[in-house]
Amino acid sequence: MRPRTTGARRADSADRRVRATTAAALGALCLALTGCAGATPIEPAHAMARADLGMQVSATTFADFPSAPLDPAPTADTDGVVLHVKQDIPVHQAPDGPVFARLPATQLENPTWVPVIAERGPWAQVLLPSRPNGATGWVRPDGRVDRARSPYVVDVDIDARRLVVRNNGAVVGEWTVGVGAPDSPTPRGRTFIMAAIEETVTRFSPIILPLGVHSETFNTYGGGPGTVALHGWPDPAVFGQASSDGCVRVPDDALRLLTTLPLGTLVHLR
Repeated sequence: MRPRTTGARRADSADRRVRATTAAALGALCLALTGCAGATPIEPAHAMARADLGMQVSATTFADFPSAPLDPAPTADTDGVVLHVKQDIPVHQAPDGPVFARLPATQLENPTWVPVIAERGPWAQVLLPSRPNGATGWVRPDGRVDRARSPYVVDVDIDARRLVVRNNGAVVGEWTVGVGAPDSPTPRGRTFIMAAIEETVTRFSPIILPLGVHSETFNTYGGGPGTVALHGWPDPAVFGQASSDGCVRVPDDALRLLTTLPLGTLVHLR
């Protein structure tokens, strides 16, 4: 399998906001109890994370972070902002909170692009590609991260078995698709196009688009981590049916359009 390396368009420099954070000093109580004159300022969590980043588990499709904050609005739209992670960065439970993971620069040999779902000062809350579904984390964009915007949104109506692609709100494609069977349903929530893989082993789809979401029925697909994907299918009889193991099966012309969308593009599974 060969990875694709497309990303979103870079945003204007005005979108890059970095705010200085000051460290708190130890107070008079420390002086009184321990005699520690000239106490060293406490380093903020994001600064301390740099020293032990290599010890953190990578936030990839293979990882599971049961304590990760969950998506607070899994049906909401975003403004399309995505982050391109060029070097590994720490992932926090909250702004200036503890680090629980590191977000690597690649996902399945593709560059890492993740959608921003909230911002607080210099911090951005992003969707993660890891379990559990809806896992998020807070990152502090710096020189290791580029900010961009994808104008596209992919909307999958699971019950209607319909996929719609929008560009700045305008419909640019609409298809009947196949979805998960009743005993292996397609998971619901908002996720994103995590990678694009050119399939050179199997024949059912020339390109597979893994999403940042996993089957809630299976722990694995053929030895992999159970990552749900958008992909083609050679038999058109599956379109309009609920018969897959959780992935969304799309017609050839839908796949051709979907493979042109930037990595990090938001996908609604409703």
